Amino acid sequence: MTVGLVLRGFILGFAIAATPGPIFFLCLGRTLTRGWINGAVSGLGVATADASYGALAAFGVTAVTAALVSQRRWLALIGGAALVVLGIRALLARPAVQAGAGVQVDRGLAAAYLSTLGLTITNPATILSFAAVFAALGIGVGNAGLLRVLIVAGVLLGSASWWLVLASLACVLRARLTPSVIRAISVMSAIAFAGFGLLAIASSLRGG
Repeated sequence: MTVGLVLRGFILGFAIAATPGPIFFLCLGRTLTRGWINGAVSGLGVATADASYGALAAFGVTAVTAALVSQRRWLALIGGAALVVLGIRALLARPAVQAGAGVQVDRGLAAAYLSTLGLTITNPATILSFAAVFAALGIGVGNAGLLRVLIVAGVLLGSASWWLVLASLACVLRARLTPSVIRAISVMSAIAFAGFGLLAIASSLRGG
């Protein structure tokens, strides 16, 4: 029973984390230009936010959920603006890669973690996804507190696993590419998540 709950949470966390979006491009670009550690830490920031929202859904904290959803317009504006700023910074930044040496510079890990944590927190769709899936699966209804904790732990492990796998695959790709190709991919990734940010801002303004 215990293992089953953790496994269900793991699958749920992995599946939601693997949904394509701006954070995918952000973590991909960071791994390619700054190395595995930076990309992995960025992914762990997302996993932390996923687990936090999973906990709100699992424990039925409807007041917090309703408050976040009611402010989704402002959250989308903040998150969209942050994506645009990060996209511009990524376009202007010099890759932390030494050509031919394969040496990676891992710096600003706290900023990498906090930025993806904040971006995911400001996305109301995340908590709506967890709330909908948890309700459909009957998770949280009739489950004791400890069992809910196990489910949330599974969500954290599942989400973290996805981002670690992504960072590892991107790092393998990084080792096979020239610095110029890495820079080109990084630029495209930066444009992609900046574009997501502009779309979020535009959608929020239309909704207002």
